[in-house]
Amino acid sequence: MKKILSLILLISVLTTQFIFAEPVNPKVVLITTKGRIVLELNISKAPLTTANFVKYVKTGYYNGLIFHRVIKRFMIQGGGLKQNMSRKSAGSSVLNEADNGLNNDKYTIAMARTSAPHSATSQFFINTKNNSFLNFKSKSRRGWGYCVFGKVIKGFSVVDSIEEVETTSRMGHRNVPVQHVIIKRAFLIK
Repeated sequence: MKKILSLILLISVLTTQFIFAEPVNPKVVLITTKGRIVLELNISKAPLTTANFVKYVKTGYYNGLIFHRVIKRFMIQGGGLKQNMSRKSAGSSVLNEADNGLNNDKYTIAMARTSAPHSATSQFFINTKNNSFLNFKSKSRRGWGYCVFGKVIKGFSVVDSIEEVETTSRMGHRNVPVQHVIIKRAFLIK
């Protein structure tokens, strides 16, 4: 009888730990023309944003797009423009989760958006320095900030090399790499 009770208790403890365990953070690989970047997304702090980004990755949306905006000592941005500088049609916007406690620190990934706080769709940026002025301050139009939803865990030198490319203006866009930096493929790793 003691063995049965011990077994039931053990199963109960293991089940409870499994149910209340933190969700596993998805990892995404970006294969670029400059090399490989591995991102770890934060599903517990930014569940809607993470799900949005993963949806784009799973459908192959980012494949062939470029990093179209590169500003030294600030960030590298991609996820919305093709090599001919035309916009790729994106889905619905996602609720801004910038109030999640994550900061726009160096090597974090955040959602790009317009001046409207809840306008992010597919475009993202990787911070190349600590950009505290982009952090959440208040739930006002000017205070929302930009939602961080993950970080680079491998490929720091690739991010650094993208940041250092020569840029120009092209078709109404500034800070465009002279030589395209292409996201050849984006995929989830298990």
